[in-house]
Amino acid sequence: MPSSIHDVSRRALGPAAFALCLMLALPSEASDEGWLEVTADNGRRIASLPMPEGEAWCLEWNHSVTGIRVQDCYRHREGLMVLERSHQPDFAAGLGHVLGRGRQVSDGEGGYWIEEIDEPVPGNRYHLRVGSPEVNHRLLHEGRRLSLSDQAAGERVTIHLRTSASTS
Repeated sequence: MPSSIHDVSRRALGPAAFALCLMLALPSEASDEGWLEVTADNGRRIASLPMPEGEAWCLEWNHSVTGIRVQDCYRHREGLMVLERSHQPDFAAGLGHVLGRGRQVSDGEGGYWIEEIDEPVPGNRYHLRVGSPEVNHRLLHEGRRLSLSDQAAGERVTIHLRTSASTS
């Protein structure tokens, strides 16, 4: 008697054919895997969002001096966290376009987008000191906003795109 469907499949394909199917299936499945994780320095997980290949998200916050809303937008591209674009409503302190880094275009409302930045984030992670409730750092994904400030104001966190290629 067969003990499981898995065992029957292996016998039907033969051991060599089954192993070949697994090797061919793994790269495409692995490239689609991804999780965006936000973790405090003490190891506490603040957020964990599925982030398959091609998926995009933004980090949004209120500028600490002017209060304007700023966004940095990323995409999971070929296993990498890539900064694609940034939205800046004006040239407040610390903001602005750097020549040779993307292309500045109007947002039609007095601000601008810096498009085509396309910079991979080293190690698929970066550290952030989460701002106060007034700064309200938040993740935007699939039309939802998750406030990091509500959960970790003043804490240093790591924002990490975990993929099969970068599991630690």
